[in-house]
Amino acid sequence: MTGIRTHISPPGLLFAVLGLAALLVPFMTLAANRIVAGDGIVAWRIAGPEITAPGVAAVAMGLAMGLVAGRTRLRFLGAVLGLTGLLWLLSRSAPVLLSQGGEYARVSPAAGFWFLLVIFMLLMADALAALKPGPFMRGIILVAFLFVLVFIFRSGLLSDLSVLQEFSGRRDAFFTEFVRHLGLSFGSLAAAAVIGFPLGILCHHRAALRSATLPVLSFLQTIPSLAMFGLMIPILGWVGNTVPGAQAIGIAGIGFAPAFLALLLYSLLPVVGNTVAGLASTPPAALEAACGMGMTRGQRLLRIELPLGLPIILTGLRIVLVQNIGLAVIAGLIGGGGFGTFVFQGLNQTATDLILLGALPTVVLALAAAILMDIVVELTRQTPEEAA
Repeated sequence: MTGIRTHISPPGLLFAVLGLAALLVPFMTLAANRIVAGDGIVAWRIAGPEITAPGVAAVAMGLAMGLVAGRTRLRFLGAVLGLTGLLWLLSRSAPVLLSQGGEYARVSPAAGFWFLLVIFMLLMADALAALKPGPFMRGIILVAFLFVLVFIFRSGLLSDLSVLQEFSGRRDAFFTEFVRHLGLSFGSLAAAAVIGFPLGILCHHRAALRSATLPVLSFLQTIPSLAMFGLMIPILGWVGNTVPGAQAIGIAGIGFAPAFLALLLYSLLPVVGNTVAGLASTPPAALEAACGMGMTRGQRLLRIELPLGLPIILTGLRIVLVQNIGLAVIAGLIGGGGFGTFVFQGLNQTATDLILLGALPTVVLALAAAILMDIVVELTRQTPEEAA
């Protein structure tokens, strides 16, 4: 009995138990229209056995493959098989369910699908953590994942789902808000880098400035995000009404400007703080050797402190980027645009799929940005011999 236990992965066992429980929860929802809640249907009843049997079998087999300890590739393939089963059930059962509804009927993934999706993604992440792929391989996996995701949506396999029907009706608006979301997230990151890097360098060299600046930036982080966005409205509203030409360049109480400024203020502490920490991480022996070689302060900064502190500095940028992608959703509440526009429209209309139209791309964008920045940080930590 002891030998059997040693061949079972504890995380895999947990995922299997949770996955089997998720199969008992409604997998899809059939609603009369886009607003009403609809009726939940478990996985084995969403269509005939010719559709449900292969999908449920793939899900169960994927969970079973995740049980095996020490067979990391097998567990990874189990996650892929389980995700394929979920895709099969969604794509094949949606037309069947729609044929049973009225003219305005909508089908959506229910709690059972989302639970299983999270379980298989966690199983895949656990397997990848055990495989310990290098930065290059992780980049390939990320590109492959995004390629498959784009292929699935462009192929029309899931076009009968309600969230994609919301997308088809708002295609132009979606890409407009996508660009706006990128502008808020990456634009505020760039502005924080332009302001925060020099400020962090000054704080590193001047203790008085550091002791005055970091507490103020820490205080800004304690302000709740919704309150911060709200505070920007009267401030920039006054600027727009008072300063000549301010409204002509887009500064007003609502819109892009207050959202951008709020995100910028939230971004400064990670950038400045990590810049100070990165520069302070330089070994004293390295600085002494540089001084012995006759390097000036600027040369020590550019050749010693910045290269050695770069991983910590980039970690601050990673924090800011992922944080701002999520916080940019709130910009939709004050007219700043972005995916939050769909989220708050969906909340006002009690339309769950409209909420998902804004939430799901935000999650994918944040995950992709986090993985990409992790790869960049790891590459900067490698020695020249390791990078080769």
